Amino acid sequence: MIGLDTNILIYSHRRDSPWFSAADREVRSLVSGDQRWGLPWPCVHEFFGVVTHPRVYSPPSLITEALAQIEAWLNSPSVSLLHESALYWETLRPLLVEGHITGPRVHDAKIAALCEVYGISELWSADRDFNRFPGVRVRNPLVG
Repeated sequence: MIGLDTNILIYSHRRDSPWFSAADREVRSLVSGDQRWGLPWPCVHEFFGVVTHPRVYSPPSLITEALAQIEAWLNSPSVSLLHESALYWETLRPLLVEGHITGPRVHDAKIAALCEVYGISELWSADRDFNRFPGVRVRNPLVG
């Protein structure tokens, strides 16, 4: 199962992104396809916060636009929503300790833990920080 990181979600939503076309094509193929794909709830929250933030985008996405985008993803018949479960803490804790994770990198550790718990075989991301989590195979679908 493929998981989607926040940056891929943002690039597929924001037409002003230089990666919009590639990201939109890749995300649409998952959303409309039969293959199961994973959407981590923390990435949904972060997506909403980033695309609607006026200091990040000028103009930012309207709340209604961001909500409609999220709902389109949630309505995909092949989506699996990744959320904290009983196995979450026992998966997250060693990632924090072994990776010496502090501060804002905790967010990436949360995503990595969810990917491990749900058996995500590949996380699509443009973020190289995930390389610090050996249990998560990361691929940027927007390059080569």
